[in-house]
Amino acid sequence: MKISDFQTKDVINIVDGKKLGQISDLELDLRQGRIESIVVPNQSRFFGLFGSGTDVIIPWKHIVKIGADVVLVKLEDARPYRQTDDSEGVYEFNRQFRN
Repeated sequence: MKISDFQTKDVINIVDGKKLGQISDLELDLRQGRIESIVVPNQSRFFGLFGSGTDVIIPWKHIVKIGADVVLVKLEDARPYRQTDDSEGVYEFNRQFRN
């Protein structure tokens, strides 16, 4: 699957049935060669212009199913976007292209 195909899928939380949005970014662990988490923009923003500017971080282990149109996640609570230190070996895909 291409990352661009992955980013067009809606993310749905199976805990409350709420649509969280679409994937805007990925956090990668280059040492382990895997995706650590997906990043979904906070729904309170209006076209990315207004709002708190925090994103929802969903750890990969919370993804239940990746379907043709949606990504189902089990997320009890959301944590805001965190800045990562390059020394941790976790890198973000596509973060530099976002406003």
